[in-house]
Amino acid sequence: MRSTIPRTPIIATVAAVAAALVLSACGSSGPGADGSTDGKGGEVALRVPDPGNSGFLAKGKKDGSLDRALAAVHAKVVWTGSAGPFAPAAQALNADQLDVAQGSITSAIAALAQKPGFELFAQIAPDEAGEGILVKNGSPIKEVKDLIGKKVAVSQGGTSEYLLLKALEKNGIPADQVQRVYLRADQTSGVFNSGQVDAWATWGAFSIPAIANTGAHLLVDGRAIGSDNYAVWAVRSRFAEQHPEVVKAFYGYLHENGAKEKADPAAYLNVFTDAGPTAVSPAEQQIAVEFGRQRAVDSPITEADSARFAVVAAFYADQGVTKAKVDVKPYLISINSLGGDAK
Repeated sequence: MRSTIPRTPIIATVAAVAAALVLSACGSSGPGADGSTDGKGGEVALRVPDPGNSGFLAKGKKDGSLDRALAAVHAKVVWTGSAGPFAPAAQALNADQLDVAQGSITSAIAALAQKPGFELFAQIAPDEAGEGILVKNGSPIKEVKDLIGKKVAVSQGGTSEYLLLKALEKNGIPADQVQRVYLRADQTSGVFNSGQVDAWATWGAFSIPAIANTGAHLLVDGRAIGSDNYAVWAVRSRFAEQHPEVVKAFYGYLHENGAKEKADPAAYLNVFTDAGPTAVSPAEQQIAVEFGRQRAVDSPITEADSARFAVVAAFYADQGVTKAKVDVKPYLISINSLGGDAK
């Protein structure tokens, strides 16, 4: 669930929290909303979820650098909807309302188990620092075995359910000994803060404000869990078929600017404003920078990555999250096969 800080593993800002309101605005959005040309000079429109207030895509929106990168392949970005959970983004991709989106491999597998209209073209290695299981400071829950008989908030079929199930498996605890409370990630904070659940399995977009503002800490993080929860970028299949050069150019921007953000995370916080509900507070910034320096960079999907995706797919099938093991490999795009030089 490390993505602009709209990244699943390290979606490290309140901006991403505010953005997690579902892609409700993902209908036609301005010229080029059909994903082909905008009728003004024949530019290809690439529909991308709005990045919010932080991260390298937010900076790319503000300074126009993404549009300049896409102009080299006669394309332009159309910001639409918001960068939130992958499940609604997958629906928007399938419905030809969006061209690219980022999510976790866990959420992608759940979506691929349906009737997918998208493929995966880039990955960010699992976030070992920002994702995990949150408990309140002073909680009697001191280790994973203390979750037995407790209520843990999770988002069904995605990052947080995976993190909980993975932590339980690693500690030899049957999944049915812990009560999963299914909630949308952006609706969970109040439930957790009020004590209606005992713990919350989540990722950086939500763990950072919880740690900074509500007296919570990670009982276990992605490293301790042994997480294989990559962040992945998805592209609408028809778009990739029609405009591979645009996908390649977009990937190049992700790779180059993801590395810049990793090197200096503080420079990518509060891109548009440092006040209001989308702003990252000073306390949150400190944690976001710490987690941001540990994030991986957007990279091509290798055979080794594909093998780890298969492990996650098998785990989801074993745990009953999917009815059968999903074969992810047919839905992977090799950036190198799109022409030009991949980094």
